Amino acid sequence: MSSQHFRTLHQGPGLLLLPNAWDAVSARLIESLGAKAIATTSAGLAWSNGYPDGNALPEDQLVAAIRQIARVLRVPLTVDIEAGYSDDPDVVAGLVARILDIGVVGINIEDGAGPTDLLCKKIAAIRDQCAHSGCDLFINTRTDVYLRGIASGQAAIEEVIKRSSRHRAAGCDGLFVPGLFEADAMAKISTAIAPTPLNVMAVPNLPSLDTLQKSGVRRLSAGSSIAQAALGRTSQLVSGFLAGAMSGLFDASADYGEMNRLFSTNAGR
Repeated sequence: MSSQHFRTLHQGPGLLLLPNAWDAVSARLIESLGAKAIATTSAGLAWSNGYPDGNALPEDQLVAAIRQIARVLRVPLTVDIEAGYSDDPDVVAGLVARILDIGVVGINIEDGAGPTDLLCKKIAAIRDQCAHSGCDLFINTRTDVYLRGIASGQAAIEEVIKRSSRHRAAGCDGLFVPGLFEADAMAKISTAIAPTPLNVMAVPNLPSLDTLQKSGVRRLSAGSSIAQAALGRTSQLVSGFLAGAMSGLFDASADYGEMNRLFSTNAGR
């Protein structure tokens, strides 16, 4: 699927609803349910490979996991590379080159607790790498102003806008603000960064999809919530099984045949 198609999905008319997968089976199942594009969750992907979330996943394992996910998909795939797994912009650009070769059309890259200057250098290095290789890539930059409580109220809005301005100057295509849930703040930020699309993350107190759209949000990510829900349910089922309760194992289980059929036509993917 082309990167241009992925870009177009950010232009509406509706929100781009982006479920986050963590392995090949979750990605293929999400695709089969009608998702127009799929993102990875850094947390779910790290956990499924035996590492904590937070830039701990080795690069080779990330690339191998992305290759397995991309192999079973036809819809656009965007990958959360956390902070790029390095403080060296050239190393980060090299990682992006590897996943571009797999067919990924977008990335998320975050500032986390790091300085804005460093993220901007990484964005610029990635953009240079894309220009050199002739590949288009949608760079979605994540700022953790809200998620980490770096600021609040009007100060948080101003800080997000300030960081976004620098990210865009470095070459980003979208802004991701996890932890943002107030419609008024969304409207102020989306207006200030237009036409750059605003991406927010699903949280329990998030406004309705209609309100999000009216507030200028173009993209809604599930984040790690689907992976956490699946693991939470697994914990409940295993605890019940170990206590001798087995009925829960079959109440909402996926059909064996249907799951097999998801992978019966993988030739040529």
